[in-house]
Amino acid sequence: MTKKERKNGPPSSARFGALLSIWGPVLLLTAVGFVVAFQFIEPAPPRHLVMATGATDGAYYRFGLKYREVLERHGVELELRTTAGSVENLELLRDPESGVDVALMQGGVGSKDSPAGLNGLASLFFEPIWFFHREEMPLTVRNFEGLRLAIGEPGSGTHEALDHLIENNELPLTAFEAVELGGSAAADALLNGQVDVSCFVAAIEAPYIQRLLLADGIHLTSFVRAEAYIRRYHFLAKVELPRGTADLRRDIPPTDIKMLAPVASLAARETLHPTIVVLLVQAATEVHSNGGIFEKERQFPSVYNTTFPINRDARRYIEKGPPWLQRFLPFWIAVAVDRLIILLIPLATLLIPLFKIAPPTYRWRIRSRIYTQYKYLFDVESDLLQEPTLERLDACLVTIGKIDDELGEISVPLSYADQMYQLRMHVRFVKQRVDQAREKLLHTG
Repeated sequence: MTKKERKNGPPSSARFGALLSIWGPVLLLTAVGFVVAFQFIEPAPPRHLVMATGATDGAYYRFGLKYREVLERHGVELELRTTAGSVENLELLRDPESGVDVALMQGGVGSKDSPAGLNGLASLFFEPIWFFHREEMPLTVRNFEGLRLAIGEPGSGTHEALDHLIENNELPLTAFEAVELGGSAAADALLNGQVDVSCFVAAIEAPYIQRLLLADGIHLTSFVRAEAYIRRYHFLAKVELPRGTADLRRDIPPTDIKMLAPVASLAARETLHPTIVVLLVQAATEVHSNGGIFEKERQFPSVYNTTFPINRDARRYIEKGPPWLQRFLPFWIAVAVDRLIILLIPLATLLIPLFKIAPPTYRWRIRSRIYTQYKYLFDVESDLLQEPTLERLDACLVTIGKIDDELGEISVPLSYADQMYQLRMHVRFVKQRVDQAREKLLHTG
């Protein structure tokens, strides 16, 4: 044995082999546990989303731009898909091939058939139903007869809302002339005299709403029976446009206007990643929580007045705030840590007992190399207790020689060297007894 071997104990390969025999299975089980646990972890959140909005001249698109700005700060690209409105948005959400993940939706769209597979993430703001008309007269749905009405484009939320109102008032479609125009085109048609009434479901921020509010000769209808409508439809609310809101100097509108308002909401497929759900609701909070003409500060986002069942993760965020980690860490770091924690919980359950079992098993394996030799020593001592013969004593010496040879091949860590040397002393003690018994037998013989 070299000086280095004498100084450091058994060869490093032997020590490594002993450690590997114990910790190898532990590491293997850990790797298997990691693979199994990984199967139950949600995949990483997507970095690209598609949102269906509306026409570029509408409030949905303008809000979509704000959402895109917020999500870009968190490393998520938001693609805006322009559409004719909420009905088309609903069709895109239903179609798995459309690529649309989330959409801004008018309250009540889709309420008739309650499409499965969709969740509401939050209600966002009031979208009043605007009836602008040219004649200065009281206007209600019941006296549409004989008028030319711009009822919105097919696939728009305005078209859907007008269907609800006309159906409830049992007004025949032949009683008026329906013109399928919406947005800026419907506003232009009213200003140019091509229609008598233009109907919109839109936020007050929509540019064409602002234009009509301030236009000379254009009047806004007040819903005198608003309370009756909201009792029928949970997605409708009653709001009021205060006198002078549009222009204080010109006193526009000249009176308080009672209005019906569907509540716009954010809708998504129920398969949308939970982390992205939370990010979208966080963006909604930033975009809509300040309130507006009709909304109080922090009234939105809300879990109320949604057409679709509210998403569980969205509800938790709105009612309890952001997840704990996201309060202290940047979004993607919090997501990574959260996924790691989910992965480590089952692994810790597996590793804690394994790490408790491994050290005692290792000690037992090392000591077993030493203690196994004691069995052969006991056999030699048992032979000594019987009537001694030269053959029996010679067999005992052979056994002791084999024990000595095996001890020369056994390597143990330095911490077990004392037990090794004790065994060697015991081997020598037994050998002395055998030698003494043999000499005595030879002497007397």
